[in-house]
Amino acid sequence: MLLMLYLVAITAEAMTGALSAGRRGMDWFGVVLIACVTALGGGSVRDMLLGHYPLTWVKHPEYLVLTTFAALVTIFIAPLMRHLRSLFLVLDALGLVAFTLIGCMTALEMGQGMLVASVSGVITGVFGGILRDIFCNDIPLIFRRELYASVSFAAAWCFLLCTYWNMPNEQAIFVTLFGGLLLRLLAIRFNWEMPKFVYNDAH
Repeated sequence: MLLMLYLVAITAEAMTGALSAGRRGMDWFGVVLIACVTALGGGSVRDMLLGHYPLTWVKHPEYLVLTTFAALVTIFIAPLMRHLRSLFLVLDALGLVAFTLIGCMTALEMGQGMLVASVSGVITGVFGGILRDIFCNDIPLIFRRELYASVSFAAAWCFLLCTYWNMPNEQAIFVTLFGGLLLRLLAIRFNWEMPKFVYNDAH
């Protein structure tokens, strides 16, 4: 189940990355690059920081093919994308939690503790979007929009605590997916945000 969610997530993330590149007027190479970075960047950063090799897309080059294909399809169906905004919000929320789960499990399989596993989950969940926005010369959305990284962090600890309490793995995954998706969608619906720090040294 998690693999299927992962494939759906990287496809959706690749398409959102392609749209971001399109808003910047990039050529097709730029579109594909941003799409792949958005979909696979979080996992790559996680693997490099943890020393987990080969990188996911090196071990499974078919993921690169899938994200490239998704990016190219997006170029042709871009006019229809505005009608699918709600669907993509749901898929993005699912993807965030799925990436977070995979990041946590990767760290645990390497023998890391719960704190490192939670950070690994958040990095996997959010760094693709951070890299996308940096490459597109934008302030990363996760720093100025509804709860996003916080949802990833909460989902990570939800899964880790379920594991700590010896809940069967499939149940822990289901509880985390449901809770994380619900929290993210509620944050979008009610515009829940982290407190902002505003500093102005002009007097």
